[in-house]
Amino acid sequence: MTVGGRQVGIMRTKSVEQSIQDTDEPDTKLRKDLTTWDLIVFGVAVVVGAGIFTLAASTAGERAGPSVSLAFVLAAIACGLAALCYAEFASTVPVAGSAYTFSYATFGEFIAWIIGWDLVLEFAVGSAVVAKGWSEYLQTVFTQFGLNTQTVFELGALSLDWGALLLVIVLATLLALGTKLSSRVSLIFTSIKVAIVLLVIVVGIGYVNTDNYSPYIPPAAQGAEAEGGIKQSLLSLLGGEGSSTFGIYGLLAAASIVFFAFIGFDVVATTAEETKNPQKSLPRGILGSLAIVTVLYVAVALVLTGMVSYTQLATQPDGTRATLATAFAQLGVDWAATVIAIGALAGLTTVVMVLMLGQIRVLFAMSRDGLLPRPLSRTGAHGTPVRATWLVGVVVAIAATFFPAGELEQMVNIGTLFAFVLVSVGVVILRRTRPDLPRSFRTPLVPLVPILSVLACLWLMLSLSVETWLRFVVWMLVGVAVYFLYSRRHSRLGRRIAVERGQAPADASG
Repeated sequence: MTVGGRQVGIMRTKSVEQSIQDTDEPDTKLRKDLTTWDLIVFGVAVVVGAGIFTLAASTAGERAGPSVSLAFVLAAIACGLAALCYAEFASTVPVAGSAYTFSYATFGEFIAWIIGWDLVLEFAVGSAVVAKGWSEYLQTVFTQFGLNTQTVFELGALSLDWGALLLVIVLATLLALGTKLSSRVSLIFTSIKVAIVLLVIVVGIGYVNTDNYSPYIPPAAQGAEAEGGIKQSLLSLLGGEGSSTFGIYGLLAAASIVFFAFIGFDVVATTAEETKNPQKSLPRGILGSLAIVTVLYVAVALVLTGMVSYTQLATQPDGTRATLATAFAQLGVDWAATVIAIGALAGLTTVVMVLMLGQIRVLFAMSRDGLLPRPLSRTGAHGTPVRATWLVGVVVAIAATFFPAGELEQMVNIGTLFAFVLVSVGVVILRRTRPDLPRSFRTPLVPLVPILSVLACLWLMLSLSVETWLRFVVWMLVGVAVYFLYSRRHSRLGRRIAVERGQAPADASG
């Protein structure tokens, strides 16, 4: 519904000018400390992590075989198309909140809330999942140095993961002390893990046997080896196939799984409000970090599947999944296992930190708009939203400490892909509704590139399991309930519109 030339109700939009104006409120003002280099570091820091150390091996053994390298390329193409759209939005609307803020300016408040709720799947759940992976690698490092120290204790029906808990507490403290400090810590750990990844590639090339690349796309699994039912991809189910284990459907499913390895480059967009020159730095940070990690991922996948047959990377009967270290261990290069474990420890540290940073900034933006309690948007002496930081820290710590990771990786994937779809469509909408806005970076070939981005993301979403889709629908229904029970009534934009229409006193405008 439109009143006085503007939308009201759940479709009400918040103008770009209003979003930028809100960034100057003294009690919710973020400090502008970040440069292009800081953004690239954040992007590489969050992306180079679990994917390169675990997903490449396990996906090759379970889904794609040697073609896992192609799966990384396909996932990178989808991310690249979405990244072009993110770059335009982030440089045009340099406000914290990423896809949430962009959606508020284009689709309206309800869709903005839904995407903010959806981003919890990417950032908060992702942080918890990776924190548990960090704890597993910490125990591996202890073992390799001769220490019999367990990072997980069983407490009856519950398990207590003190390694994940310790990591989250330390990182939440760093994030509360300032984004610039977090960037410096991230740079140190990122340098370590990239150096180790390059070392692994250089050493691994010497063990490559080209025979292992054949067949590049293994034939589709049949019988007991085929994983069907709700475990198979939705695309293979719709296509009438019995499973998505190997074959073309396996390759497509693999691309949707290794997409998890790219998650995080969009976190760069959440720091827009803290960037000194967002119009130039944000596009460079988003696209630069994505280009670097794509090269690293494809190189690792090619070396890994060339070192050993993909059949040796299958999950063991006891549930043990193959990792990057598996290939080196099978070839007797034992020292590499220690190096990889240390690299993974450094890598996952920065992944958790930057994912938490993204969640905090989205929470900050939503609370500043009144869709979540306003006190969460208050900034402290260090120019960071301290309350939001500790709330995210507590939630991630509880999830990582007491709950199993399970198959949450795919939940993170579907949440991120949904956000990418909305951002891509939003670029087209904002071009038509606000052609007057200054755009320092323009997505090329609009609307072709956004349309291709949407199609690529939808294809990856269809390649996720039926089970993941069912969980995603339930999560979204909970989000709809929260919006109508709380957020709609506390919206600052809604109160401003009510004041304009004479339906509320001026001091209720937020």
